[in-house]
Amino acid sequence: ISEMTAPGSRFPLAEAHDPDSGRNSLQSYELSGDEHFSLAVQAGPGGDQRPELVLAKALDREEAAFHELVLRAMDGGDPARTGTARIRVTVVDANDNAPVFSQAEYTVRVPEDVPVGSVLVTVTATDTDEGLNGHVKYSLKKVSDMASVFFRLNYETGAITLLWSLDFEEGDSYELEVQAHDGGGLFDTTKVTISVTDVNDNTPVISVRSALSEISEDALSGTVVALLHVHDRDSGANGEVRCSLDKDIPFRLQSSHGSYYSVPELVLERALDREKQSSFALVLTAVDGGDPARSGSVQVLINVTDFNDNPPVFSKGVYEARVAENLPAGSLVLRVRATDADAGTNGRVSYT
Repeated sequence: ISEMTAPGSRFPLAEAHDPDSGRNSLQSYELSGDEHFSLAVQAGPGGDQRPELVLAKALDREEAAFHELVLRAMDGGDPARTGTARIRVTVVDANDNAPVFSQAEYTVRVPEDVPVGSVLVTVTATDTDEGLNGHVKYSLKKVSDMASVFFRLNYETGAITLLWSLDFEEGDSYELEVQAHDGGGLFDTTKVTISVTDVNDNTPVISVRSALSEISEDALSGTVVALLHVHDRDSGANGEVRCSLDKDIPFRLQSSHGSYYSVPELVLERALDREKQSSFALVLTAVDGGDPARSGSVQVLINVTDFNDNPPVFSKGVYEARVAENLPAGSLVLRVRATDADAGTNGRVSYT
């Protein structure tokens, strides 16, 4: 009997036969075994009794796939005699149950460097029906163009596999709508949210937006030498960048516009002396907060231009020469020499 059969439906049963006559012959039937069924007895044209099985309560194959009943026939003799027949009712499945997902929503977090081909999550739906009615297949009901590039759904198992490398900086979350449907057209729907977590896969980039190629040695402390820009595409600690400079140099880094990490300035910290060092090749390094950390660097070349801060200096404080009194006019008596540590015209010496 189909589980969709309406209560009140009747099913004829085999009649009992008793060769006795009169009161000793078949007199009545009774049914025992299950509240889902009752017994009705119809009178035939010749006065015979025809038993019928009546469905008293709706069937549910998922609750009980079989029902065991006993039909008893009794005569009116003394002592009475009875005959019994066992009735086994098999409940035929109907597609009265839709697939049901184990979760109304699936959420999974995966690192952006998860290997291609990995199964990120497996959705599962069950259907208590049997056969084709209980066979569940999966399909994508709603998916964005971007998500369809990255993910593939196995229609038989519900496994969602990564097809393409993820990049947190390109997309940090994807939503899929998955449908489970049985062979009879019933279905259930669930949402799958795939959150991508950041991995420290980007190196900080430090660049020079503007810089002085030359600076005078008399420049004041605090003079801005270069304006820098620092950027790391990662997020959180992976994208937090600190900058540093070589040690023991007359320059330092300071914040600009309240952001030490993104727009540092390179400024003069103390007085220069071209005569001690006429140029600097500064290496600026940016290090992020990842583990392990990544770093990037840039070099800034600065030439120190001369300022006339050095006087000429004679090689001797006193020069002495001895000459004969008959030395002709115009003769070389001695040569004095002075040098100036400055450069260019500032270091060109003349004598009077």
